[in-house]
Amino acid sequence: MLIADDDPDIVKVVAANLEAEGISVEAVGNGVKAQARALRTMPDLIILDIGMPGRDGLEVLQSLRAHPDTKDIPVVFLTARASDADVWEGWKSGAAYYLTKPFDTAQLMHFVNSMFDHMAHAR
Repeated sequence: MLIADDDPDIVKVVAANLEAEGISVEAVGNGVKAQARALRTMPDLIILDIGMPGRDGLEVLQSLRAHPDTKDIPVVFLTARASDADVWEGWKSGAAYYLTKPFDTAQLMHFVNSMFDHMAHAR
C-alpha cells in the first residue's frame, strides 16, 4: 500500500494502523513521488492527500487513471478539503473513497479492509 501525504504525523498514524493489520506500507511526502512510486511498485491501494507540494492529489489521480498499468488501482483521498465541491470533485476524479481530516481511523481501516476483502474475492 502507498500513502502520500506531506504531513508526517498523518503518515505515522495511518501507517501504524495499517501495519498493525499486517499491511505493508510505503510512504511519500508529495505528489510527484507518489506518482513515480505508484508506477514503480504498483500498490494494491493508494491513500492520497489532495493538498501536497509538487503535484496535488487530483493531478496524481488523473495521471494514474490515464496510465494503463495504474488505471485500476483504488485510491482513497484523505484530505482537509471538506467542502461539498471538493468532495464532489474527488468522487468525479475516480476516487474509491473520500475521507476528510480530521478523520476517524476506524472508518479508514474499515474501508481499507473491505477493499482488500473485495480484491481477494475478485481473484
